[in-house]
Amino acid sequence: MPLIYLHAAMKNPKELLPIYQDAYLAAINKPHGLLVHRTGIAGDATEFAVQLLRDMLGRHVYPVHRLDRKTSGVLIFALDAETNGRMQQLFAERQIHKKYLAIVRGYTADQGTIDYPLVDERGASREALTHYTTLAHGEIEIPGQRFATSRYSLVEVNPITGRTHQIRRHFAHILHPIIGDRPHGCNKQNRLFKSYFRMNTMLLCCIGMSFRHPATAEYLTVTAPVSAEFGRMASALGFDKAL
Repeated sequence: MPLIYLHAAMKNPKELLPIYQDAYLAAINKPHGLLVHRTGIAGDATEFAVQLLRDMLGRHVYPVHRLDRKTSGVLIFALDAETNGRMQQLFAERQIHKKYLAIVRGYTADQGTIDYPLVDERGASREALTHYTTLAHGEIEIPGQRFATSRYSLVEVNPITGRTHQIRRHFAHILHPIIGDRPHGCNKQNRLFKSYFRMNTMLLCCIGMSFRHPATAEYLTVTAPVSAEFGRMASALGFDKAL
């Protein structure tokens, strides 16, 4: 089963140059701050990934999944309604392997599983499952709440389910919030990174998705590099080799 790896770093995020495209699918490396589509809860937004890619390709596109506004990385679109339906089925059947990188507060375990139900927008409790592996630990010479230094972890995250803000909420639940996550994270750490590093983003990137192509049945892996800001922070925390 062939593996297809495609990498691209966007020179201009507004261009949304595809990192993968065939007759059925297209994928982009969504930058931090860009919404997938128009929503009533973000009235300040004027640009959206769906419209930008549609205008670039000159055809209708269907986002087959979502990424939070603050999350960067692989975002996949179907190019026709039939492919969209097949991709939606793959997601529903958990046949798509998702890989994220995150930088979180504190030292995480070598690996772990977060099995913790999350309440959805309608108030219903939904099963939610996330696996993670710690790639590196790091610290900086800034006092933390309990230590003389501030400690962080670089983790690879594989969400099995796809609940709203699942990764963010799960790491907050185990007391290792993602740096830069305002609703679910640590305000003290967010302020530290903003003042000390002049960072105003969230350190969560979707770096890969793998699945059987809905038309060819070949096993396809689409990958994207981490954002420039994620890379800068990883370097500052000594995570270069782990990346």
